[in-house]
Amino acid sequence: MKKLKIKTGDTVKITAGDHKGTEGKVLSVNVGKNKAIVEGANMVSKHEKPSAKNPQGGIVKKEAPIHISNLSLIDAKTGETTRVGYEVKDGKKVRVSKKSKEVI
Repeated sequence: MKKLKIKTGDTVKITAGDHKGTEGKVLSVNVGKNKAIVEGANMVSKHEKPSAKNPQGGIVKKEAPIHISNLSLIDAKTGETTRVGYEVKDGKKVRVSKKSKEVI
């Protein structure tokens, strides 16, 4: 398994595709497929059968996965996109913003 630099809960900006420029929070990450689901971005319509949870059924809008290469992490301090690096601080490996050198 490859280690991804984007994790659940991060704020990201979409850098390519139909939803380029959209910002949102990462809801989940699929490490096996290198994809992430971003809140409010890449919305698709799904047909759902009636079930106990949704007795009416019908067409439901939901987020579809986006490839990790099309996402860029937003630095909380500067509000700009940044790359992610790693450093060892106090014996722990932590993610660090390449622009502001702050721990993420």
